[in-house]
Amino acid sequence: MKKWIGGMTALTILTTSIVWLDADAKSEPKKPKVELGVDRLMENPEILKGKRVGLITNPTGINAKRTSIVDLFDQSDDFELTALYGPEHGVRGDAQAGSTVSSYIDDVTGLPVYSLYGATKKPTAEMLQDVDVLVFDIQDVGTRYYTYIYTMAYAMEAAAENDIPFVVLDRPNPQGGLRVDGPVLDPDYSSFIGLYPIPLKHGMTVGELAQLFNTEYQIQADLEVVKMKGWKRSMMYEDTGLPFVMPSPNMPTTDTVNVYPATGLFEGTNLSEGRGTTKPFQLIGAPYIQAHEYANELNGLDLPGVAFRAASFTPTFSKHAGKLTHGVEVYVTDPVRFESTRTGIAMIQTAHDMYPDDFEFLANDFITKLTGNAYVKDMILEGAPLEDILTKIEDERDAFLPIRKEYLLYK
Repeated sequence: MKKWIGGMTALTILTTSIVWLDADAKSEPKKPKVELGVDRLMENPEILKGKRVGLITNPTGINAKRTSIVDLFDQSDDFELTALYGPEHGVRGDAQAGSTVSSYIDDVTGLPVYSLYGATKKPTAEMLQDVDVLVFDIQDVGTRYYTYIYTMAYAMEAAAENDIPFVVLDRPNPQGGLRVDGPVLDPDYSSFIGLYPIPLKHGMTVGELAQLFNTEYQIQADLEVVKMKGWKRSMMYEDTGLPFVMPSPNMPTTDTVNVYPATGLFEGTNLSEGRGTTKPFQLIGAPYIQAHEYANELNGLDLPGVAFRAASFTPTFSKHAGKLTHGVEVYVTDPVRFESTRTGIAMIQTAHDMYPDDFEFLANDFITKLTGNAYVKDMILEGAPLEDILTKIEDERDAFLPIRKEYLLYK
């Protein structure tokens, strides 16, 4: 009996060893299908050779092997990294949404880090005095009211004013590059969450947007885009084979990215958009919502590529902090079919119609900055049919498409 047990033990150990060896073999990373702008630049850094480089980046600025571009640039013998510039949330990504970020000295590199989300959103001449070329490498999320593309635009303006070349290292649009959705911003509602007349979901990469901004809005920077290799417009982020780094504290996953252009609109209402939970922008609700009633109503709309589950949660900060909140968890079941604007407006319209005594747009009129106009809010309050709102939106979008087409770099 003892021998049998010993034999089984030996067999178990052997089997376990085989399993571990197999697991190790499988852990070899696959080569990504897409080669990033940063990797292509480091293969051939000729455009930076011998120059003093200023770098606008955050934790998403990594190469395919997850190495920070800050480290890559700091260790390069081909050029000198002389300054870092941080967008909203900072170079290290440790500041919450809307928090003012101060300038400081980076502990790792010893370089000055100039905040572009504090006293100024545009680099000053003093911030650029030791820089021969500015480089931008940040992962965007493909939604107009995300601030990084405006940090890029203001930096392009500063580069043009100071005769400094501007280089964009291109990255995928994580929502893909085919669907264009949502209202085009009315310039009367321009802000740092919507600077230019582009649709809410633009379907462009940062490199493509840089070209559009530079020409259509007369920035006139000396712009160069280092293109990706292998990216196709039909690709969602998961198709690229690239590692995903959360672009901001409340954008933890690609699921969040996909739902954001729909549920980010709730930031202009008195419903929680899920900040202060582990699923920001996926959990939507308020203490006055009846979760099952709201979920059933939304599922009954049969919106494409999305489903709703009744949910209750208690945010730890932001709206309704510490209060039991009821609503829905939003599941994008098919990102290709998902219509973000239809979904977001339908969700708000349904909450307004079901709970007219409790639902409110915020008094600061933030919803108009998010939608980029006044008419979406006005039409919801007037009880206009969803299709009437969407028809107006689609007309704006269709007028933008020919302009967009001129700046696309990928098929």
